[in-house]
Amino acid sequence: MIAMVRNLPSVVISLSVHAGVILLLMLVPVYVPELMPELMLESVRTDEKPQEELTRELDLQTTAATSLNVIAGGTPSTSVGAANQPAAAPVNVQKANVMREVDVRPAVSDVYLPSDELISMELGEGEITGEVGSMVEGYGNAMGIVTQELLRMMRIQKVTVIWLFDESESLVDDRQEIKENYLRVYDELGIAANQDEDLRKGSELLLTVVASYGSTVHQLTPRPTADATQIRNAIDLIPVDESGQENMCQSIAAVINEYKQQAIRGKRKLAVIVVSDESGDDGGAVEEAIVAARQAKAPVYFMGRESTFGYPYAHHRWIHKESGEHFWIQIRRGPETAFPECLQWNGLHARWDVQVAGFGPYEQVRIARETGGIYFVLPGEEEALTGDGANDKRKYDFLAMREYQPTLTSRPEYVRERAASKFRETLWAVISQLNPTNNDILFQSHDPELNIQHEHYPLLPDAFRQTAQVQIDRAARAMILTNRAIAMLEDVKSLRASEASQRWRAGYDLALSQLYVFRLRLYQFLLTIDKHANGMPKLENPMSNEWNIWWSPTKLEPDEQQYKRLQAAFALKMSRDEYLAMVVEEENRSIERLQQVIKDHPGTPWAYRAQRELNDGFGFRVADRLWDPKGVRSTIKVPNF
Repeated sequence: MIAMVRNLPSVVISLSVHAGVILLLMLVPVYVPELMPELMLESVRTDEKPQEELTRELDLQTTAATSLNVIAGGTPSTSVGAANQPAAAPVNVQKANVMREVDVRPAVSDVYLPSDELISMELGEGEITGEVGSMVEGYGNAMGIVTQELLRMMRIQKVTVIWLFDESESLVDDRQEIKENYLRVYDELGIAANQDEDLRKGSELLLTVVASYGSTVHQLTPRPTADATQIRNAIDLIPVDESGQENMCQSIAAVINEYKQQAIRGKRKLAVIVVSDESGDDGGAVEEAIVAARQAKAPVYFMGRESTFGYPYAHHRWIHKESGEHFWIQIRRGPETAFPECLQWNGLHARWDVQVAGFGPYEQVRIARETGGIYFVLPGEEEALTGDGANDKRKYDFLAMREYQPTLTSRPEYVRERAASKFRETLWAVISQLNPTNNDILFQSHDPELNIQHEHYPLLPDAFRQTAQVQIDRAARAMILTNRAIAMLEDVKSLRASEASQRWRAGYDLALSQLYVFRLRLYQFLLTIDKHANGMPKLENPMSNEWNIWWSPTKLEPDEQQYKRLQAAFALKMSRDEYLAMVVEEENRSIERLQQVIKDHPGTPWAYRAQRELNDGFGFRVADRLWDPKGVRSTIKVPNF
């Protein structure tokens, strides 16, 4: 048990000074010159010419059958993103968000619909783009649609399909499910061949290659084969890559280039199916993969997950079998856009949530779209994912998501478009400057293994004081940056009405409302640390070995003693009641801003995120706990995913 600390003069003075700084920052408007970071971009140039596009969408109601009735060109639907809605959902244009403000002038051009004759034809490469997101119930349904795609190709020529699996440990169970469903593809192809004279001609209409990738590509079938047993056995040979590196884009280009000439000599169509639950670590090579696929006229299909909303990462829970200790391993699963369009922190540390975006990761969806493939969005219930919003069964509103689709242009083009708009570029500058990754002036991490982050505090008073001081300094600097960011966004508020993109509007609305909330959270964090340093309560559990700070919906109001310390430090003239009234007014305005985001962008990830901020509240609490009771965490080798 730790005795009550009698005197903490140095820490009290320091805490009071920083708390006073925060108070003044809340009271005094801060003028900040516009700060635009200089970015170094690696451009990717291709010689491809712009082309007129039609978007192909396929009927998702695909089940195993004893006969196959095929309509060339696929079945039109209204499915977009990951919205799981009926195929003919009515669209009320008068209620659409983009119609609410009359000063928006969207670009207008002539629209020509394809004729019935064109729709009924097989469209060749270069005339259609792939589907950006098909929500399916599982691998079985996805493979049923793949069967239809293969049949469409096989009516024209023989096909070689390359199955490319990522080698992450998190995908082991998924690979087994695919192996169990794989024979279905050949069963349905056999049924089709018996019904279709064109498919009965020739031998080995479909050959399969099984490969996998981590840091490098591994060929698991010695040559393309039609032997289903050999294919299933090859899936069992997929290794687990311990490097944690997933070079997806480079691997796609590599396997296409490996088999392209062989396919040409054999007059075969080449197709690639990528199976992965991550977005890959080599996103800079996305255009390389697209160029390789286009040159080979090879559509690329993906079986993957929804992207994390506006954030590159999610966290996979891994349990050490011997000790039972839980670890949270960071994996890359996003964002859904070329660059993040949301704040990368939650007002205290890097984001820890796994809120899904309604769309797949940018690199994968762009490759599928540009090569004529499909991105299959598999179910999101994953028991191993951790964080706020993990395994949430919500579905975003279908009509709303049509208005918020991400831009899938190349990164250089995306940057040019963003730079042409002061409104967008300012939002990007705020996101960049408040990115806690490798940023010593913010709370860097929520990783429980790092003692530098905010929630681990030692029990001994001197050690607690030292750790608290580091976090207080960071909170004060984060508060200054937050005020600067608020000023930057408020400065371009008048440009919001002329922004044509509902997606960028929503990003701006959410970011600005979050920043006001984050300022309150930082203030509450400082009050909580100050109160604990001056009280040092008794431990609830005598076996505890650390103090821990937890989120709390309950806000802390400074008592008379704490407010006197603020008055003494800054000679404040207002009474405690006046001060509390001012804080309550600021809290109410912050809540109203979040509620406005929910009202303006209903049924979208932005509204969902705003509701999460409301649910989390502004406050904190300090409690003792027993962490790593066996003392083994530092000795355990944690795998890479």
